[in-house]
Amino acid sequence: MKTIAVLGGTGKEGSGLALRWARFGYEVIIGSRSAEKATRRVAELLAEIDHPSLRGGLQGMANEDAARQADHAVLTVPYSAHRATLTGLIQPLEGKILVDVTVPLQPPKVRGVHLPPGQAAALEAQEILGDAVRVVAAFQNVSAEELVDAAHEVDCDVLVCSDDGEARSFAIELAEAAGMRGIDAGGLRNAIAVESLTPVLLHINRHYRIRGSGVRITGID
Repeated sequence: MKTIAVLGGTGKEGSGLALRWARFGYEVIIGSRSAEKATRRVAELLAEIDHPSLRGGLQGMANEDAARQADHAVLTVPYSAHRATLTGLIQPLEGKILVDVTVPLQPPKVRGVHLPPGQAAALEAQEILGDAVRVVAAFQNVSAEELVDAAHEVDCDVLVCSDDGEARSFAIELAEAAGMRGIDAGGLRNAIAVESLTPVLLHINRHYRIRGSGVRITGID
């Protein structure tokens, strides 16, 4: 089974996904700007969740080392750190798939759609990394609050966008390994729409006083 690096993975979203994949059987590396912060977060997670499958299957490293050692990577950083993080990872990610979870939110107005200069964070990631990295947009519409409890069933589909069919299939496998249903949502340009759904969901959460609204695609068995 492949090794997955969750870059910028010390927050709720990255940690939640990392735990779910580790429990499924993937070797998972949580990455951070500093190896110390990453290893500390791994120790915290292992102390919180005593599950035999996590022992040895979860470790922490600096982002660059994590990207270099993994087969493929997942990026879970705030948009404000998106470009700087990717710029330092061009070579370590070469030849790999990068699943970009980033949403271009613009605080404090996080409940309104904001289109970045490149129209979508995933499109900007592809431009930064070049053709040697296959970028996928996925997991943008999944609540971090829902993910952080690895035993909790997340009632949400994962819309997956990429210009590479194999990369889309890989991200769909990751969605299923995390306990969700992955939906092929077309080319990477469609990430504009997928990323834009997140502030809509944040508005719904606040208006209806709920924790984690999500997206469900009907009509698919």
